[in-house]
Amino acid sequence: MGTSRKRYTITRTHAIACATLGLCLAGCDHASTTAPTPPTGGQTYVLDYDTFSATVDPILSGLGCDNLNCHGGGIRGTFQLSPPNAKDTHFDFSQACMQITPLDPKNSPLAMKPLAEECGGAVHGGGAFFFALDDPNYVAILQWVESGEFK
Repeated sequence: MGTSRKRYTITRTHAIACATLGLCLAGCDHASTTAPTPPTGGQTYVLDYDTFSATVDPILSGLGCDNLNCHGGGIRGTFQLSPPNAKDTHFDFSQACMQITPLDPKNSPLAMKPLAEECGGAVHGGGAFFFALDDPNYVAILQWVESGEFK
């Protein structure tokens, strides 16, 4: 009731660029003949901070994604997290949001990189963490990624 929700918004232009990057990172095995129709009217993709901080950030930390040899030690690829000894959930939220492909959330880097390639995931320098599509932690991340809304 009295809590404020911090939201990260992605502009239409950013959404189109992210969708293109996401398709490249996901390693499509076939060419699409039609591109997804981008939203119109200057809409932004809004993700929930509270769900991220309660669910997703603890999963990323639990997997060690924020350790100094991984994304907590500076940018690895295009993704950086605050290190365990200096947690900044707002920073982690903004970084995670940049790993979302609004026009194709299921194929976002945040969902594809930790998923094993044999499950449809993408190559990840840190290796795979999820070896089944029904892994509860993978499902939680995917649900958050897909829960964003264009507003």
